[in-house]
Amino acid sequence: MTALAEVVLRAVVVLAGTALATFALLWHAPGDPAAAIAVARFDSVVSEEVVAQIRAEAGLDAGFWPAFGHWITPILAGDLGNSSVSGRPIWPELRDAIALTVPLALAGLAIGVAVSVPLAIFATRRPGGWLDRGAVAVASLGAAMPAYWLGLLLILLFAVHLGWLPAMGARTPAHMILPALTLGLGVAASLTRILRSGLREARGQPFLPALARRGVPPGRIGRDHVAPHAAIPVVTVLGLELAFLLEGAVIVEVIFARPGLGSFLVQAITARDFPKIQAVVILTALLFVTVNLLIDLTYRLIDPRTRDRDA
Repeated sequence: MTALAEVVLRAVVVLAGTALATFALLWHAPGDPAAAIAVARFDSVVSEEVVAQIRAEAGLDAGFWPAFGHWITPILAGDLGNSSVSGRPIWPELRDAIALTVPLALAGLAIGVAVSVPLAIFATRRPGGWLDRGAVAVASLGAAMPAYWLGLLLILLFAVHLGWLPAMGARTPAHMILPALTLGLGVAASLTRILRSGLREARGQPFLPALARRGVPPGRIGRDHVAPHAAIPVVTVLGLELAFLLEGAVIVEVIFARPGLGSFLVQAITARDFPKIQAVVILTALLFVTVNLLIDLTYRLIDPRTRDRDA
């Protein structure tokens, strides 16, 4: 079996396990999901007959495995199904939520890269210097700071006290600045530590002084030897950070009252809308699997040794 086939097989196993675990958790959650759906659908107290009808429509009156098969079969065909509350197809609403969340995640990633790359490069020019120690301290502080707490601090400073930026909503581009900063500063903390370690290790390779004595220009040494070596761990972190950003954006969107996957998921959980919740979880799992696949393929482009092992 080739390396690519193994990666695809692992992806299938992860997706299948995620789907089964998600359905099992929702199935065994406390409370009557049919009653919650009925209240969310009709916004009033309903009779037992209506609850029983909703239970039959949602397949909740069947056993666990028949209900799981009833849910997973259309998903395998690419159909996320309909909402248990509104009865409308899930994909158009989910697509609109994704269209609002993805730009926020990409803006956060861009801020993280813009902060971490120059900070790590300057920090490693003089290992142990004040800039190096300062970069480590800032990165450690940023990694230990929860996104929801950082978001509240930014709102308090820039929206409440200074009044420079709006805090809630998504009406203008200015509304994206504080949420993107909240996500980006967390990414910068992780990337700075990883990139700093990778650059220090790459610059400590024993063959680099020999290349310099042979007259190889410093720029070429950095481009052909230091950068590829330091990029391998960064590729892993960068890819996973993008996936985590889409997940973390859900929390940040709730803090800043932005529409997107956050509000989509919160509304689905409140209404016990199983198909919507499961659609978000499956989408997140598919995202992580895709990112891991792209990371494996990128390794083969950066590091020839991985191609030699596959051969």
